[in-house]
Amino acid sequence: MRQMIVFSLPIFLTNVLQTSYQFIDSLWVGNLIGSDALASVSVSATVLFTMLSFIIGMNGATLTILAQRKGARDEEGLKESLNAFVVVFALLSIGIGILGYFLSPYILTLIQTPPTIHKLATQYLQVNFLGIVFLFGYNFIGTVLRALGDSRTPIRFVFMAVILNTVLDPLFIAYFEMGVIGAAVATVVSQGFSFIYALVYTKQTGKIPFMRPHIPSRMYATAIFKLGIPAGLQMMVISGGMMAIMSVVNTFGADVVAGFGASQRMDSLIMLPIVTLGSAINSMAGQNIGAGKWERVSDIARSGMILIVSVSLAIALLVYASAPLLLGLFVDNPASIAFGTTYLATVCFFYPFLGINFVLNGIIRGAGGMMQILVLNFISFWVLRYPLTAFFSRWVGEQGIAYGMGASFIISALFAGAYYRFGRWREIRVLQNREN
Repeated sequence: MRQMIVFSLPIFLTNVLQTSYQFIDSLWVGNLIGSDALASVSVSATVLFTMLSFIIGMNGATLTILAQRKGARDEEGLKESLNAFVVVFALLSIGIGILGYFLSPYILTLIQTPPTIHKLATQYLQVNFLGIVFLFGYNFIGTVLRALGDSRTPIRFVFMAVILNTVLDPLFIAYFEMGVIGAAVATVVSQGFSFIYALVYTKQTGKIPFMRPHIPSRMYATAIFKLGIPAGLQMMVISGGMMAIMSVVNTFGADVVAGFGASQRMDSLIMLPIVTLGSAINSMAGQNIGAGKWERVSDIARSGMILIVSVSLAIALLVYASAPLLLGLFVDNPASIAFGTTYLATVCFFYPFLGINFVLNGIIRGAGGMMQILVLNFISFWVLRYPLTAFFSRWVGEQGIAYGMGASFIISALFAGAYYRFGRWREIRVLQNREN
């Protein structure tokens, strides 16, 4: 438990900074431009995450493979796996950036984006896609460091991006009168500087054993795609499910979309310890599995569940008590605040169940069970969350969105627990011709 908390705290601070990045962005947009602009950024963020989700998922494979190589003390495997990820990620991020730029308006139309915010959302999306390499560059470097046991250094990269974005947002939005486009430009510039700093810092300190990029060998390429493709599809399933839920939200109009977007920012505060612990457990479980210490893996799962339930309940109480005040920071539209407040008051107390899901899935990811997590996430989002959200919203109106989300969290936790207890994830081998 002590090691888990010590390792998790820097990741938590990094995630706080990452969340504050979106928080500050929404704060400036909502106050300097208005609720329509905030709604357009909220819709765009969902689409952006969906388009980038494959690379985000493969980042999870990075964590698993490198953590296991570190635990097994396989220096050659560590370096060759890292090189393979660099090559694959560079090609994918460039391809998705180009594809996303041209498809932005069509995707927004597909998910029934209200006409009043369609143009703003398209502009915001396209600028972000142009700078996609920077976003994934500094996040990839942070993931590699955590896989190697360094959860502190990534704070520097995110901190730099947050500070720059805080200063540049009002400059581009208001001073240069660029509006929503200015918010997107500020984001890309901030991430670009952070990526360059991360590259220079890790090269000078030698914290990451980067090699000159070369075509990866068949064994390492196979391992990456064996884990990376299911991991990428996991995130596409998740983000596609969120985009489907956003299509349900969009049917209630711009006021509800703005309220949902603002509440999602508060939602992310509750999610911080959940995401943090999931990432920490992935690293810790991966290294212990690589070293063959299975008793510690069970201890990690037990301690993680105790910790996440306690912390998420405490944060849920805080958000519940202050929801109207916090939502008022983003929008001054009474209808949007009213919806957001009711949504948060309903859904926040279901997050301990989501936390249990993240803890158990983190263990299974650490073992390399990406295909199994893909199946669990498909069940969670497409069999449970989206259908339940659509059903309850038709039954009781806009407040049914929260009921459907909460019910899906509970049932998903039951599925995750059943697989952790009875599944064969302990038999998975990441690199077949090595010991692990």
